[in-house]
Amino acid sequence: MTSVAVIIPAAGAGKRFGGDVKKPFAKLDNRPVFIRSIELFINRDDVCQTILAVSPDDYDVVKDKYAANLMFMDIKLVKGGAERFESIRLALDAVDPAAELVCVHDAVRPCVLDSWIDRVFAEAAKSGAAILAAPLTGTVKRVAESGFIDQTVPRENLFEAQTPQVFKKELLTKAYADLPEDYTPTDDAEVVERCGHGVTIVRTDRRNLKITQSSDMALAEAILKGIERSRKPAAPGGAFEEAQW
Repeated sequence: MTSVAVIIPAAGAGKRFGGDVKKPFAKLDNRPVFIRSIELFINRDDVCQTILAVSPDDYDVVKDKYAANLMFMDIKLVKGGAERFESIRLALDAVDPAAELVCVHDAVRPCVLDSWIDRVFAEAAKSGAAILAAPLTGTVKRVAESGFIDQTVPRENLFEAQTPQVFKKELLTKAYADLPEDYTPTDDAEVVERCGHGVTIVRTDRRNLKITQSSDMALAEAILKGIERSRKPAAPGGAFEEAQW
């Protein structure tokens, strides 16, 4: 079984979310969003380590307020950076040497199916780099600075990148080490793409929501309830099996 270290970046400012609470720490059905995201991984036999990267300003608060969670869930807390990619680079320094793969998952994506994680882990173990991604379904418009539509972009073969994004540890570490100081990537796949290594995708759908605005909280709660309803007993009195949508 391939050993996986999971990095959960939660250091973003979350300016679009609004309110007094940063979105990773907002309550989703009475539990913080970041806890729900971490729970996707902590009971997996193939996960050897979970790292939570938070803003230096939040570090002491998180360490104290969530001390019981950190200890019970065996989470390693690290200080992140001003940008997401800086948090990943800092967290990579704390990865267990025994890990073969590194999985990066947004702290604000709590609606991931177990089967998606299984598939992206397996694909990354095979190809070295794999991410979850959903095909674009709407009509895509490129808009000029004037505010007028400049072009209708064909959506064929266009996908929205999601997380988890999973990579061979040596590959991701080297890709970040070679990143120029003036380069700001939007995700980890871009960092790996830049170094010339191909990244494969595992298809998902829009249920893998990234919470960005406060209105997304109600949608995430509905998605989680729908996922729970889709689980069905494998046999009378037996374990639950995830239904395929």
